[in-house]
Amino acid sequence: MTTSTWNLDTVHSAVGFSVRHLVFAKVRGRFTSWSGSLELDDDNLPGASVQVSIDAASIDTGTPDRDAHLKSADFFDVANYPTLSFKSNRVEALGGDRYRVHGDLTIRDVTREVVLESEFSGRAKDPWGNDRVAFTAKASVDRRDFGLKWNQALETGGVVVGERVDIEIEVQAVKSAATKAA
Repeated sequence: MTTSTWNLDTVHSAVGFSVRHLVFAKVRGRFTSWSGSLELDDDNLPGASVQVSIDAASIDTGTPDRDAHLKSADFFDVANYPTLSFKSNRVEALGGDRYRVHGDLTIRDVTREVVLESEFSGRAKDPWGNDRVAFTAKASVDRRDFGLKWNQALETGGVVVGERVDIEIEVQAVKSAATKAA
């Protein structure tokens, strides 16, 4: 088995999320600073692994006041927990180009298993001769499981911030020159 390292191309990728606001609407956001890599075996995608590190302070919802609140101790507490991370444990083939990536998501030093419903989008050479692969992935997490518990009750019932956070990921990765024989 031969594996290759693929560096995530953050310029052509996105790590985003959405959460209910005031019960009926969604607020979307993204992280603008992150990095990661994949270890892939072309003949065995379920043997792949992925590692991602996200700068929590790079959260961007398009509203500076909301971003400041999300960076505060009420949510991500970036002064004490500057990094979010994901490390896969195993990849499960579902058929076709669909996979389930099981891994550990760490937020505020709390680690929980998360399952990413993923799809291999394809492989190609770019105009500069680099090998590229692309994947999409989605997951939902309960933010309270990671210590993100702040909320405020609404006069009409419900709360300001929903508990479920939907994560959406689009990544391109570029093959590095090194190859490893296992």
